[in-house]
Amino acid sequence: MQRFKDKVALVTGAGSGIGKASAQRIAAEGGAVFCVDLHGEALDTTVSEIVSAGGVAAARVCDISLVDDVEAAVAQCVEKFGSLYALINMAGMLRFDDTQRLQQADWDRVIAVNLTGTMMLCRAALPHLLETKGSIVNAASTAALSGLPSGAAYSASKGGVLAMTRSIAIEYGKRGVRANCVCPGDIKTGMTHGIDYPDNMDFDLIPRIMSLTGRDCHAGIARRYSHHRRRYPRGWRNPLLNGYTAPHSFQ
Repeated sequence: MQRFKDKVALVTGAGSGIGKASAQRIAAEGGAVFCVDLHGEALDTTVSEIVSAGGVAAARVCDISLVDDVEAAVAQCVEKFGSLYALINMAGMLRFDDTQRLQQADWDRVIAVNLTGTMMLCRAALPHLLETKGSIVNAASTAALSGLPSGAAYSASKGGVLAMTRSIAIEYGKRGVRANCVCPGDIKTGMTHGIDYPDNMDFDLIPRIMSLTGRDCHAGIARRYSHHRRRYPRGWRNPLLNGYTAPHSFQ
Protein backbone atom coordinates (compact mmCIF):
# COMPACT_ATOMS: atom_id res chain seq x y z
CA MET A 1 0.00 0.00 0.00
CA GLN A 2 1.47 3.36 -1.10
CA ARG A 3 -0.15 5.62 1.49
CA PHE A 4 2.84 7.99 1.51
CA LYS A 5 3.31 8.25 -2.25
CA ASP A 6 4.58 11.74 -3.15
CA LYS A 7 4.88 12.70 0.52
CA VAL A 8 8.00 13.66 2.48
CA ALA A 9 8.72 12.76 6.09
CA LEU A 10 11.55 13.97 8.30
CA VAL A 11 12.38 11.37 10.94
CA THR A 12 14.71 12.07 13.86
CA GLY A 13 16.47 9.29 15.71
CA ALA A 14 16.47 7.44 12.39
CA GLY A 15 19.74 5.67 13.06
CA SER A 16 18.18 3.09 15.37
CA GLY A 17 15.15 1.97 17.32
CA ILE A 18 11.68 3.37 16.74
CA GLY A 19 13.03 6.18 14.55
CA LYS A 20 14.70 3.73 12.17
CA ALA A 21 11.64 1.47 12.09
CA SER A 22 9.41 4.50 11.39
CA ALA A 23 11.63 5.65 8.52
CA GLN A 24 11.60 2.17 7.00
CA ARG A 25 7.82 1.82 7.30
CA ILE A 26 7.14 5.20 5.69
CA ALA A 27 9.61 4.51 2.87
CA ALA A 28 8.02 1.11 2.27
CA GLU A 29 4.70 2.88 1.77
CA GLY A 30 6.05 5.21 -0.89
CA GLY A 31 7.28 8.17 1.14
CA ALA A 32 10.55 10.02 0.70
CA VAL A 33 12.31 10.01 4.06
CA PHE A 34 14.84 12.53 5.35
CA CYS A 35 16.69 10.75 8.14
CA VAL A 36 18.25 12.67 11.03
CA ASP A 37 20.44 11.30 13.80
CA LEU A 38 23.50 12.18 15.84
CA HIS A 39 25.38 9.12 14.61
CA GLY A 40 26.53 9.25 11.00
CA GLU A 41 27.37 5.57 10.52
CA ALA A 42 23.99 4.48 11.81
CA LEU A 43 22.32 7.00 9.48
CA ASP A 44 24.25 5.64 6.51
CA THR A 45 23.05 2.13 7.33
CA THR A 46 19.42 3.23 7.56
CA VAL A 47 19.56 5.06 4.24
CA SER A 48 21.37 2.18 2.56
CA GLU A 49 18.76 -0.31 3.75
CA ILE A 50 15.89 1.88 2.60
CA VAL A 51 17.41 2.46 -0.84
CA SER A 52 18.27 -1.23 -1.23
CA ALA A 53 14.62 -2.04 -0.56
CA GLY A 54 13.54 0.33 -3.35
CA GLY A 55 12.78 3.36 -1.19
CA VAL A 56 13.86 7.00 -1.31
CA ALA A 57 15.92 8.47 1.51
CA ALA A 58 18.52 11.08 2.36
CA ALA A 59 20.22 11.91 5.64
CA ARG A 60 21.91 14.58 7.74
CA VAL A 61 23.84 14.29 10.99
CA CYS A 62 22.20 16.60 13.51
CA ASP A 63 22.41 17.36 17.22
CA ILE A 64 18.82 18.29 17.92
CA SER A 65 19.80 20.19 21.06
CA LEU A 66 21.43 22.81 18.80
CA VAL A 67 18.93 25.12 17.14
CA ASP A 68 21.23 25.89 14.19
CA ASP A 69 21.54 22.15 13.46
CA VAL A 70 17.79 21.74 13.65
CA GLU A 71 17.00 24.62 11.31
CA ALA A 72 19.65 23.47 8.83
CA ALA A 73 18.25 19.93 8.81
CA VAL A 74 14.71 21.07 8.09
CA ALA A 75 15.95 23.47 5.39
CA GLN A 76 18.00 20.74 3.73
CA CYS A 77 15.05 18.35 3.78
CA VAL A 78 12.80 20.85 2.01
CA GLU A 79 15.56 21.79 -0.44
CA LYS A 80 16.18 18.11 -1.24
CA PHE A 81 12.59 16.93 -1.63
CA GLY A 82 10.62 20.13 -2.24
CA SER A 83 8.21 19.92 0.69
CA LEU A 84 7.59 18.42 4.12
CA TYR A 85 4.47 16.48 5.01
CA ALA A 86 5.32 14.72 8.28
CA LEU A 87 7.70 15.36 11.17
CA ILE A 88 8.42 12.24 13.23
CA ASN A 89 10.35 13.22 16.38
CA MET A 90 11.86 10.03 17.79
CA ALA A 91 15.33 11.24 18.83
CA GLY A 92 15.95 11.27 22.56
CA MET A 93 18.17 10.27 25.46
CA LEU A 94 17.63 8.39 28.70
CA ARG A 95 19.46 8.55 32.00
CA PHE A 96 18.79 7.56 35.59
CA ASP A 97 19.94 9.51 38.64
CA ASP A 98 19.25 9.46 42.35
CA THR A 99 17.18 12.65 42.39
CA GLN A 100 18.95 14.22 45.36
CA ARG A 101 22.28 13.75 43.54
CA LEU A 102 21.09 14.85 40.10
CA GLN A 103 23.49 17.43 38.67
CA GLN A 104 22.11 20.47 36.89
CA ALA A 105 24.29 19.82 33.83
CA ASP A 106 22.78 16.35 33.47
CA TRP A 107 19.26 17.71 33.95
CA ASP A 108 19.91 20.45 31.37
CA ARG A 109 21.22 17.97 28.79
CA VAL A 110 18.17 15.70 29.04
CA ILE A 111 15.79 18.65 28.76
CA ALA A 112 17.80 20.14 25.87
CA VAL A 113 17.60 16.94 23.81
CA ASN A 114 14.20 15.51 24.67
CA LEU A 115 12.09 18.62 25.14
CA THR A 116 13.81 21.67 23.67
CA GLY A 117 15.10 19.78 20.64
CA THR A 118 11.65 18.39 19.92
CA MET A 119 10.13 21.85 20.24
CA MET A 120 12.72 23.45 17.96
CA LEU A 121 12.05 20.84 15.30
CA CYS A 122 8.33 21.49 15.52
CA ARG A 123 8.94 25.23 15.25
CA ALA A 124 11.18 24.86 12.20
CA ALA A 125 8.84 22.41 10.47
CA LEU A 126 5.50 24.12 11.09
CA PRO A 127 5.67 26.66 8.21
CA HIS A 128 6.16 23.77 5.78
CA LEU A 129 3.54 21.57 7.44
CA LEU A 130 1.00 24.38 7.14
CA GLU A 131 1.57 24.38 3.39
CA THR A 132 1.00 20.62 3.07
CA LYS A 133 -1.63 20.24 5.83
CA GLY A 134 0.76 17.77 7.35
CA SER A 135 1.37 16.19 10.72
CA ILE A 136 3.67 15.94 13.72
CA VAL A 137 4.27 12.79 15.72
CA ASN A 138 6.30 13.29 18.89
CA ALA A 139 7.76 10.64 21.18
CA ALA A 140 6.71 11.06 24.79
CA SER A 141 6.90 8.02 27.08
CA THR A 142 4.94 6.04 29.62
CA ALA A 143 7.27 7.87 32.01
CA ALA A 144 5.16 10.97 31.24
CA LEU A 145 2.09 9.13 32.54
CA SER A 146 3.42 7.16 35.52
CA GLY A 147 6.32 7.76 37.86
CA LEU A 148 9.72 6.50 36.72
CA PRO A 149 12.03 5.86 39.68
CA SER A 150 15.32 7.75 39.43
CA GLY A 151 14.03 9.30 36.22
CA ALA A 152 13.13 12.83 37.26
CA ALA A 153 14.86 14.52 34.33
CA TYR A 154 13.64 12.03 31.73
CA SER A 155 10.07 12.03 33.07
CA ALA A 156 9.97 15.82 33.18
CA SER A 157 11.22 16.05 29.59
CA LYS A 158 8.66 13.57 28.31
CA GLY A 159 5.83 15.11 30.31
CA GLY A 160 6.78 18.39 28.70
CA VAL A 161 6.66 16.80 25.24
CA LEU A 162 3.18 15.48 25.95
CA ALA A 163 1.86 18.85 27.15
CA MET A 164 3.61 20.71 24.32
CA THR A 165 2.09 18.39 21.72
CA ARG A 166 -1.38 18.99 23.08
CA SER A 167 -0.77 22.74 22.88
CA ILE A 168 0.42 22.52 19.26
CA ALA A 169 -2.53 20.28 18.40
CA ILE A 170 -5.03 22.82 19.69
CA GLU A 171 -3.22 25.82 18.21
CA TYR A 172 -2.83 24.38 14.71
CA GLY A 173 -5.72 21.91 14.38
CA LYS A 174 -8.11 24.32 12.66
CA ARG A 175 -5.27 25.29 10.32
CA GLY A 176 -4.92 21.73 9.10
CA VAL A 177 -1.86 20.44 10.97
CA ARG A 178 -2.25 17.36 13.16
CA ALA A 179 -0.05 16.77 16.22
CA ASN A 180 0.01 13.57 18.26
CA CYS A 181 2.22 11.64 20.67
CA VAL A 182 3.25 8.04 21.05
CA CYS A 183 4.16 6.94 24.57
CA PRO A 184 6.47 3.92 24.34
CA GLY A 185 7.41 1.97 27.43
CA ASP A 186 10.53 -0.11 27.93
CA ILE A 187 11.46 -0.76 24.29
CA LYS A 188 14.76 -2.47 23.48
CA THR A 189 16.54 0.15 21.35
CA GLY A 190 19.95 1.78 21.17
CA MET A 191 18.81 4.41 23.70
CA THR A 192 18.58 1.76 26.42
CA HIS A 193 22.06 0.30 25.83
CA GLY A 194 24.78 1.03 28.36
CA ILE A 195 22.54 2.77 30.88
CA ASP A 196 24.02 3.42 34.32
CA TYR A 197 21.69 3.03 37.29
CA PRO A 198 22.03 4.50 40.80
CA ASP A 199 23.19 2.05 43.43
CA ASN A 200 19.88 2.41 45.28
CA MET A 201 17.69 1.85 42.19
CA ASP A 202 14.48 -0.03 43.04
CA PHE A 203 13.94 -2.21 39.99
CA ASP A 204 10.66 -3.55 41.39
CA LEU A 205 9.13 -0.19 40.47
CA ILE A 206 10.18 -0.30 36.80
CA PRO A 207 7.52 -2.73 35.42
CA ARG A 208 4.72 -0.22 36.04
CA ILE A 209 5.87 1.80 33.01
CA MET A 210 6.88 -1.07 30.72
CA SER A 211 5.29 -1.55 27.33
CA LEU A 212 3.87 -4.81 26.09
CA THR A 213 4.88 -3.92 22.54
CA GLY A 214 8.06 -3.45 20.52
CA ARG A 215 9.67 -0.80 18.35
CA ASP A 216 7.94 -1.97 15.16
CA CYS A 217 4.54 -1.64 16.79
CA HIS A 218 5.24 1.95 17.85
CA ALA A 219 6.67 2.68 14.41
CA GLY A 220 3.36 1.55 12.96
CA ILE A 221 1.48 3.87 15.31
CA ALA A 222 3.73 6.78 14.34
CA ARG A 223 3.16 6.01 10.67
CA ARG A 224 -0.63 5.88 11.15
CA TYR A 225 -0.72 9.15 13.07
CA SER A 226 1.32 10.89 10.38
CA HIS A 227 -1.07 10.02 7.54
CA HIS A 228 -3.91 12.33 6.58
CA ARG A 229 -6.45 9.52 6.10
CA ARG A 230 -6.19 8.58 9.75
CA ARG A 231 -8.71 10.99 11.25
CA TYR A 232 -7.47 10.88 14.83
CA PRO A 233 -8.38 13.80 17.06
CA ARG A 234 -5.39 16.06 17.38
CA GLY A 235 -3.46 15.80 20.61
CA TRP A 236 -3.75 12.06 21.16
CA ARG A 237 -1.30 10.15 23.27
CA ASN A 238 -0.96 6.46 22.67
CA PRO A 239 0.41 4.32 25.50
CA LEU A 240 0.20 0.56 24.93
CA LEU A 241 -2.09 1.06 21.93
CA ASN A 242 -4.76 2.88 23.96
CA GLY A 243 -5.54 6.41 22.78
CA TYR A 244 -6.80 9.34 24.84
CA THR A 245 -8.01 12.59 23.33
CA ALA A 246 -7.10 16.14 24.09
CA PRO A 247 -10.00 18.36 25.19
CA HIS A 248 -10.84 19.25 21.58
CA SER A 249 -10.68 17.55 18.22
CA PHE A 250 -10.83 18.97 14.73
CA GLN A 251 -12.28 16.53 12.18
